[in-house]
Order: sequence, then structure tokens, then C-alpha cells
Amino acid sequence: MQKDYPDEGEFILGTVIKVQNYGAFVTLDEYPEREGFIHIAEIASGWVKRIRNHIKEKQKVVCKVMHTDPGKGHVDLSLKRVNDHQKRAKIKEWKNNQKATRLLTMLSEELDISIETCHNEFVKDLIKKYGSLYEAFEETAYDQDTLEEEGFMGSWIESFKQIAKDNILIQFVDIKGYLDIRSYNDHGIQYIREALLKAEESDYDDVTIEVHYVGAPHYSITIKAPDYKIAEEELKKAVSRIEDILNSHDGEISFHRKLDE
Repeated sequence: MQKDYPDEGEFILGTVIKVQNYGAFVTLDEYPEREGFIHIAEIASGWVKRIRNHIKEKQKVVCKVMHTDPGKGHVDLSLKRVNDHQKRAKIKEWKNNQKATRLLTMLSEELDISIETCHNEFVKDLIKKYGSLYEAFEETAYDQDTLEEEGFMGSWIESFKQIAKDNILIQFVDIKGYLDIRSYNDHGIQYIREALLKAEESDYDDVTIEVHYVGAPHYSITIKAPDYKIAEEELKKAVSRIEDILNSHDGEISFHRKLDE
């Protein structure tokens, strides 16, 4: 259920509605009918000579909540205490939540039940399990069996799956590195070939590992995976599989992020 006020330390997305010489008033986009205030001292680091050089009406801003007083309806905000990474993360989170809300509306219409009923019957549990409704849609688009595997049941599941599949695009990432491979065995070429074929294996159906010859003794290795964590794990496993074979047959391997390292 939506909170009435944000928590202290939370990052919020807001819209500037009024700029005064002493600060700016902001509506909280995620908290309907709530407003916050950014004191001029929290607009930017250093001395702010002219506040409108830093913030303007109708501007979207990401702020950090410094203090709340629900009794008085006060929410004190800071603009200067938000770095670029936090700003991008908050905007992405907000966009994802907006999309999840649209998809939930589609689902409720298809099921012919209210949004409130959806929340009571399964959305709250999805958020508890996956962290957010968007992540539930995303994980379902990625793995159509995840809901049943996590113990969810109900007539809503098939519609949820289809909406996730039709509307969520899974983004894949690529990481690359280079291998220096040498073998001093009489059958070294055979063992290197065996090691490279082994390196390209993965337990994941949606992970691709490719090794290509660059020029003796260099090889490139590229991992394509659903996220960077999986990609890095698969890279380590691939290098380890090569090491296991070469170390048993008078060979050696070293890994580098760049070719000239």
C-alpha cells in the first residue's frame, strides 16, 4: 500500500512548482497531494548567487528526503546531496514503476477485477518476493516458470505471463576479455582446442560464450548474459575450465581485460 509520506533518506522524483529567493517548492510525483521544500542551502554545493540558474519551475528533479513532519505536512528535501548515479537509478526506478502500473491496469481489465483486488490477491506477495511489481513482470518475461516455482497459484497467472512476455524486453549485456594461452605438450594444439570448446559451455540456456583466435598466443572471450553478475560468474567459470585442462597437459593461461595488458 502506498505510504502517505516518504521516509527520511529516500530519493524521490518531483516537479518544481514555485521558485523563491530562499528555496523551491516541489510536488512529490510518487506521493499525490504532497509537497516538499528545497532550501537554497540544499540547492547546490557552494554559494548560490541566483537560484534560478540552478532550478526552474516545471523542472523534474530527483531529491533526497532530509526530514519529514507529517503533523505539519512538511517534507524537507535536498538537491545537492544526490549524485548522478543516484539520479539515474531513481529515474529508472520511476519509469519501471510507471510501466508496471500500466501493465497491472491491462491485467486487471483482462481479468475483469479491480486494481485493489489485484493488490490484495497477488500483487503484495509479488512485491514481497521479487522486490517490486516491475521486477516480477521482468523475471516472468525472462523465466515463464518462475511464478509456479515460487509457489504462486491462481487464475491470474497465465494472463500475467502473457502480458509480461508481450511487453517486457529483456536486455542482455556483453563483457569481453583476452586470454594468453600456451602449451608445451607435443599434442598442445589438441588440448588447447579441447579447452576452448569446454570454455564455451554454460549451464544457462540464455548465456552465450564465444572464444576467437586473435593471434598467437592471444584469444578473445566474449560473454553475453542477462546481467553483469551472471556474465562475470560465467567468465570466471570459463577461464577455470581452460585452466583445468591446460594445467594437466603442460599448458598455461593468463586472463586480461584488455589485449595490451
